[in-house]
This record gives sequence, C-alpha cells and structure tokens, in this order.
Amino acid sequence: MSERRCDLVLLPGLTNDARLWQPVARMLADIADVTHGDLTTGETMSDVAAEVLARAPARFALAGMSMGGYCALEIVRLAPERVTALALVDTSARPDGAEARANREKQIERARSDYPALVEELLPKWIHASRLHDVAVAGVARDMALMAGAEVFARQQRVIMSRSDSRPILSAIRVPTIVVYGKEDAVLPFEVHQEMAGGIQDAQLAVTEACGHLAPLERADEVAAAMRHWIGRIGP
Repeated sequence: MSERRCDLVLLPGLTNDARLWQPVARMLADIADVTHGDLTTGETMSDVAAEVLARAPARFALAGMSMGGYCALEIVRLAPERVTALALVDTSARPDGAEARANREKQIERARSDYPALVEELLPKWIHASRLHDVAVAGVARDMALMAGAEVFARQQRVIMSRSDSRPILSAIRVPTIVVYGKEDAVLPFEVHQEMAGGIQDAQLAVTEACGHLAPLERADEVAAAMRHWIGRIGP
C-alpha cells in the first residue's frame, strides 16, 4: 500500500497540550502535515469542537486521545464531510454515568484546594507503572497538567461532562477508522474500545502492550506505526 500525504489534526486529552502527540507527529512528518488542536477554551463539547473546526484545514484526518476522542466524535457529528479518517485513542463513545460525573465533581473540588497533589494522585491512573519514573513520559505528563492549571482542569472536566452519547452515530461513520487501546489503561476499559471498533464499519482495533492511558506519549512507536497504516487507507 502506497503512503499518501494528508492534513492531520491531533487532539490532546485532559490537561494535555501538543507535547502529548509530539513524538508521534515527528514520526509521521513525512506523510502528514500536523495541526494540534487546543481544547482549553469553551464551556461545552460543542463549543470546543466548533473552535477546532474553525482552525482546521478544509478536510483532514482526525486523531483524538481521551477528551480529544470525545471531541473528535463531536466533530464527526457536526461536520462529517470534513473528516477523511478517524483515530480514536484511549477514549469512549459513551457519556458519563452518574458515578463518573460525581467523581469528576470531587476532582474539581480537590483541584481548587491542592491541584499539584491531585496531579500526583492521577499520574498512576494515566501512566503505566513501568513509565512512572520516566521523565520523558511521567515528567511530561506532570508538567503538562501543572502548566494547564486548576482552572483549565475544572473547565475541561465540565466540558467532558457535557458531551453527548456518541454511540448512535458510530454506524454512520464511513471513513477509515482505527481504535487504539493501551492494554493497561486504568481510566477506560477494553470493552468501550471494542464497542467503538465494532460499531464503526471496517474499523481496526490496535492494542498497545504495557501501556496505560496516554498511549501517544507512552508508546509513540507503536501508535505511530498503527497510524501510518491508517493514513495509508485514506482514499483519493
């Protein structure tokens, strides 16, 4: 299969910035012109998706991790004709249930009182145990979260809670799609990834071994390889 060049929009997760995707972006630079989306403004998921669309190329391949995946699905809902391919990484099509919403509210309160302590508490949930002392992984994840700050953390959590149930739109997605799952993701279980891959026509499921929630940062080589094949599936 010949490699083709594309415009590629990369969407980060909660408290993440462009550094989440930078290792993958470098590995795909020969076939993709990359734009990094900013998910730090807006009050609802629709607001955030509209802002990404306003800054994106006319047509583009779209990859989102966690919150970025929620946003990617909202973009597909709002402007399906602009998306040429879809990568959903450590994310879910489901909305929050009551327990998840309550947990997010508790984290927002914790963030107001001692945000750095909350970040340290969340790191083992975000990152595989084998990478917790890796400066290039845990150090970057910590720095991204601390630079985002408690206000952005709270805003993004409320945006996440505002998202729609994307399961009803999965069957309408007709572009090349890949679902990437870090096998030891402590945030989202395997079944929600199976659900997305099973609900989207011809979607491929890639499982990354010894990997937690931040797959693009933790296992950039494997994620980039899967995405290179995915980009090769984009039609003319």
